[in-house]
Amino acid sequence: MQAFKQLHQQTSPFLLANVWDAASAKAAQEAGYQALGTSSAAVASVLGYEDGEQMSFDELLFMVTRISRAIDLPLSVDIEAGYSRDPQIIATHIQQLAQLGVVGVNLEDSQVTTARTLIDADEFAARLKAVRHELAAQQTDIFINVRCDAFLLGLDNAREEALHRASKYQQAGADGLFLPCITQQADIQAITETCQLPLNIMAMPDLADFDTLGALKVKRISMGNFAFEGMYTHLNQQLQEIRSQGNCAPLFG
Repeated sequence: MQAFKQLHQQTSPFLLANVWDAASAKAAQEAGYQALGTSSAAVASVLGYEDGEQMSFDELLFMVTRISRAIDLPLSVDIEAGYSRDPQIIATHIQQLAQLGVVGVNLEDSQVTTARTLIDADEFAARLKAVRHELAAQQTDIFINVRCDAFLLGLDNAREEALHRASKYQQAGADGLFLPCITQQADIQAITETCQLPLNIMAMPDLADFDTLGALKVKRISMGNFAFEGMYTHLNQQLQEIRSQGNCAPLFG
């Protein structure tokens, strides 16, 4: 846990590989990554679900169990909005993960009903504070990386909303701030200059290189489900080529 926290205090950002099963976790470990994180969207897709807490927490727990037994690296788990709205249940879920050796979780401030929407900032901060209280009572120490979806949802005032929420979340017990889909350097700099929480950003097509992000004081870079999507895009191409060519050569090219 402490080693994982220290990764967020390096001068240069650390790169977290997002994985979805034991095989992808082993591949990331063999590639030399310092820590791994699950992608909720990728894990859900492997099991035949859409993202947004469509699978059960028990199914997620099974997948994390298999991943954790396959690797020796620090592992963080994306638990979406906690698979509950009850802080006690969310804390129980986190405790179950901690018992597997998980050192961190992502907890997001949006939820999916018919569409993804932000949870009221005060409501989410109160929920986060209550979760922290429950975890402290059980002596469960874990890195809570709060995912704020202001940029992901494309809000016109995304920067201001993210800063407003970051302040509340820090006071409520967040250890880190995750802003998926933030890409503009001016936005990133405004966040890191104002917010004391280590900033986690996600791979995007127009994201700056790692050196530039380091100079902007980004502390963590993750991949989302893009590696997973890329792998399956390649698989789809192979399967189509096998049918069109009438042989299995594409498997060995």
